[in-house]
Amino acid sequence: MTPPSSFDALAALLRGRRLAVLAGAGLSTESGIPDYRGPETRHVERRPVQYDDFVRDPDARRRYWGRASRGWARVAGAQPNAGHRALAQLESAGQLEGVVTQNVDGLHQRAGSQGVVELHGSLGAVVCLGCGARATRAEVQAQIDARNPGWTEAAVPAAQLAPDGDVEVERGLAAFVPPSCPACGGPLKPDVVFFGESVPKPRVARAAEIVRRSGALLVVGSSLTVYSGYRFVRQAEAEGTPVAIVTLGQTRGHRHAAVALDARLGEVLPALADALGAG
Repeated sequence: MTPPSSFDALAALLRGRRLAVLAGAGLSTESGIPDYRGPETRHVERRPVQYDDFVRDPDARRRYWGRASRGWARVAGAQPNAGHRALAQLESAGQLEGVVTQNVDGLHQRAGSQGVVELHGSLGAVVCLGCGARATRAEVQAQIDARNPGWTEAAVPAAQLAPDGDVEVERGLAAFVPPSCPACGGPLKPDVVFFGESVPKPRVARAAEIVRRSGALLVVGSSLTVYSGYRFVRQAEAEGTPVAIVTLGQTRGHRHAAVALDARLGEVLPALADALGAG
């Protein structure tokens, strides 16, 4: 059965309930960061690095860092949009249990949200695969600039950027010198969950507890194609917690939803914050 799809139905379902929010890449598209499976991007072929390849193959790490370092400036310069700010308003008004985000761009926190579980990690942090030392992405980017003068100065068209900050670059990669750990010289990895890598169990447990304590689960900007997010929709359904979805296009979770709204988040979420008394 097709779930109701009006704003009034959405507001009526969520009013008076403390919300858990599951956010996907579609929330950040209005900040200039594309998604993987939205209406405008699902036809674009992306080849994100696989975890096993990154860990085992120095050439895969060189390719990743060469491409990702070109895209970092656009990710780092992105600003929270009206959707991010509306979620922060809902939290300030005491109406959120927390935000479980599949995004790695840090825009929730920059908008003012505090109760955020970054399910897939953060591009703003880097970890050494050898000794476990941690660094900020800004520190690693400075090392990349020193080792590869002029490399990151190349302009990156928005169409080339992926949600993980990767860009389509091939020319010159063979000469690119990747960063290494200042402490031990080991290989560095952004502190994000790559394809083929598992989300840490404690992180999943924190996210599951947010959903468990909530009165409704609001999914925003996610196709729910990846199980790491879809599992929380299944959890909510099993626990008798209603699910609402707001995104552009169909999702894997529509059949579980009490309400599903096909709309732009930058318009709907501020209106929802107002309707719920958080505006």
